[in-house]
Amino acid sequence: MTRVFSGIQPTGDIHIGNYFGAVQNYVKLGQQFGKDAIYCIVDLHALTNPAAYDPALLTQRTHEATLVNMAAGLDPENVILFVQSHVRDHVELGWIFTTLTPVGELERMTQYKDKASTLESVPAGLLMYPVLQAADILLYKADTVPVGEDQEQHIELTREVARRFNNTFGATFPEPKSVHAKNALRVPGIDGQGKMSKSKGNTIGVLEDMESIWQKVRPAPTDPARVRRSDPGDPDKCLIGDYHKLFSDDETIVKVYEGCRTAGIGCVDCKKMLMPGVERTLVPIQDRASALRRDSDAVRGALERGANEARAIAERTMSEVNDKVGFYRLGRLAETTASTK
Repeated sequence: MTRVFSGIQPTGDIHIGNYFGAVQNYVKLGQQFGKDAIYCIVDLHALTNPAAYDPALLTQRTHEATLVNMAAGLDPENVILFVQSHVRDHVELGWIFTTLTPVGELERMTQYKDKASTLESVPAGLLMYPVLQAADILLYKADTVPVGEDQEQHIELTREVARRFNNTFGATFPEPKSVHAKNALRVPGIDGQGKMSKSKGNTIGVLEDMESIWQKVRPAPTDPARVRRSDPGDPDKCLIGDYHKLFSDDETIVKVYEGCRTAGIGCVDCKKMLMPGVERTLVPIQDRASALRRDSDAVRGALERGANEARAIAERTMSEVNDKVGFYRLGRLAETTASTK
């Protein structure tokens, strides 16, 4: 049996890099595996970001992350979708894993070192982040984890945690593998300066209106070889060419490639030809998001059902874990006492 798990950070608006790099893959895996595809809004992880200390903002972002992912195609009738803090077993298993994980392994995590280097005082939660992430995954005995390649080190740690628990207490957890969306590293920022990222402020939001997107696309950098309108270019070296591969149909892409390489079209023409595909892709998501905003009970109801479904799996896992670890059970004490009489 394949079981999929991935966590979704409630930190700001979802941009097209998130959509093509993660959400589309979530939807595809959900269609393939149904209720064995489990997706979690990881609000506990969000607390490692000081901005999440605003309670109203965290609530809003958790709701918004759920809403946008649902609007983008993640169907809570088909998959399990819930909020991390609604299933407290994540924290309990995280503590057990904490006792098994050497500090040295955590200090070697690249993401920890990068973030810690910018902080005067490093919170312990930042160090322990990948241990809780391991608990998130293994609580559901997931063996497939759709993530970006920047998370590969954390998934390797998850495998090590599973291995260490199994060696200590007996076979319990699978050693999960990561799967990467083919577009995960192919969505450059609108400034052309590396990967699209909220922290860099170079994003196009999934819910951004078309005029706002055009105002970002119009001055965006293109192939530097096209200094003049008459200069031929190479769409494979052009930011807008990359976006066409994501948004445009085959016919438009052929026209763009031919027109750019022969200087038959200019860069502004190429950008204008991009916008119908952007609109065709994003407006239906925006329409569904607007409908969900008018029916907030649909989001809350989906999360309540998802939490109940997730708890049913988590409680079975924790019952097995607690038995293997040897936690004192009152019911078991009574059974043991009776059996010795």
